[in-house]
Amino acid sequence: MPVTRSGTAKVTLPTDEEILITREFDAPRALVYKAWTTPELVGRWWAGRRGVMKTVDIDLRVGGSWRYVMEAQGGFEVAFHGEYRELEPEQRIVTTEVFEGAPPSDAGDVLNVITFAEADGRTTLELLVQCPNREIRDVIMDSGMEVGMQEQYDALEELVIALG
Repeated sequence: MPVTRSGTAKVTLPTDEEILITREFDAPRALVYKAWTTPELVGRWWAGRRGVMKTVDIDLRVGGSWRYVMEAQGGFEVAFHGEYRELEPEQRIVTTEVFEGAPPSDAGDVLNVITFAEADGRTTLELLVQCPNREIRDVIMDSGMEVGMQEQYDALEELVIALG
């Protein structure tokens, strides 16, 4: 029987401009990918325990866009959006990411490279966050992102196990 491993995502800083998040899920790659890319399913895990999803828009194609809006505890909205740059179904997604609450910047896009690798029915998901500079990387790291991300990934694992 699959067992969740709460808070087991590993966060490293491979370079001054990068954040690498790695987590293994007790589910096949096709199921993890589906939960990552299907609006109804994203709405069930993305907020973790920090709020409720109000909007999950996904136009899953190169050049397509995505937008997630969560109503956080306390009643304020947290929104992110981006554009899909590359897609290899069930293997790799490359997308930009913009936090809508951040001040405008002309430093360049934050790029997310998400890979899904399966071995023995388990999926290793890697999310490489490529920032335009160290300052933006440090702002992301100092935002409390890791706590929320651990909750998200725990909820994602619970979902894919239930769906399996």
